[in-house]
Amino acid sequence: MTLRTLLAAATCLALPLAAHAATPVSGPYISAGFGTSIQQDTSVSSGPVTSLNPSTFVLAGASVQGKITYKPAFAGVGDVGYGFGNGFRVQVGGNFYHNGGNNSDGSASTYGVFLNGLYDFPVNFPVVPYLGAGAGYQWQKLSLHSNDQNISGSAGSVAYDVIAGISYDVPNVPGLAITGEYRFTQLVQTRHYQYSDDFVSARLDAGKTISHTILVGLRYQLFQPQPPAPPIAQAPYAVAPPAAPLPARTFLVFFDWDKADVSARAAQIIAEAASDSKTASVTTLDVSGYTDTSGTADYNQGLSERRAKSVAAALVKDGVPESEIEIHAYGETHLLVATGPGVREPQNRRVEIVLH
Repeated sequence: MTLRTLLAAATCLALPLAAHAATPVSGPYISAGFGTSIQQDTSVSSGPVTSLNPSTFVLAGASVQGKITYKPAFAGVGDVGYGFGNGFRVQVGGNFYHNGGNNSDGSASTYGVFLNGLYDFPVNFPVVPYLGAGAGYQWQKLSLHSNDQNISGSAGSVAYDVIAGISYDVPNVPGLAITGEYRFTQLVQTRHYQYSDDFVSARLDAGKTISHTILVGLRYQLFQPQPPAPPIAQAPYAVAPPAAPLPARTFLVFFDWDKADVSARAAQIIAEAASDSKTASVTTLDVSGYTDTSGTADYNQGLSERRAKSVAAALVKDGVPESEIEIHAYGETHLLVATGPGVREPQNRRVEIVLH
């Protein structure tokens, strides 16, 4: 495969992703994920054992020591959370990890609750990375059998987790995102179980237990923000009274996505506006910049101002006195074409020149 073919394939994959930018989670949401859990070996030991058979000779101080090993198996999580609209989120949820014994029959089930804080990194791209951490309480139920040896019981422990993941906002489904996530979980307290074989029984102490969990899931923001209304009742510029002999005239200048440069076609329109301002009784030129809804609101506010200043500079170059120009920046508000958040709409990327 040639380098040109690889670049073409990468471009084809990137175009759908770049079609819309992710928006921060705002308000309540629910999420669920499913995958696999890999538990590390758990060290176990016991105090003095007790003979179950009177004919069995047990040495004083004898104990059971070793490790419990597990097979990767099913994992599921569910969370309810709240996003603050600035990248920070908080969520509470439950988990259930079900692992088999590596060298034994039976299973180990780990379940409980966590309270987590998370942060979505602000990137102008559909795939958003995030990190989080939290604490909670976990129970682990063991029912393992190997030859004549048995380990059983249920015990709990304080636990903490660390989360790393990515999310992708599903196009045309507002509020829905696909997530991929890794969770590191550790039970930090010693837990007590029952050990027995054909001859002895003992209380078995299990040490810290670590699990690595990989999940794929969905997240849904429950209440969607309404798109701004079209600028019908609230115009971004002053409309001349119907009785005025010379009504205001408007010129529209459009821009490429994420650009504030004046194109050749835009320069022609600006020159026409400058010429009209000299021949008509014009006292003020309102120059108002706008953007579409892709990107963050703060970034769009700055971009609309840069676009307005570029057009104002071109008007001055074409002979319009700077004192007659008033610059306004409206960001992603007052859309010419009503859209939802995160949409690249060419007609919303504009500057309006209004001659009064």
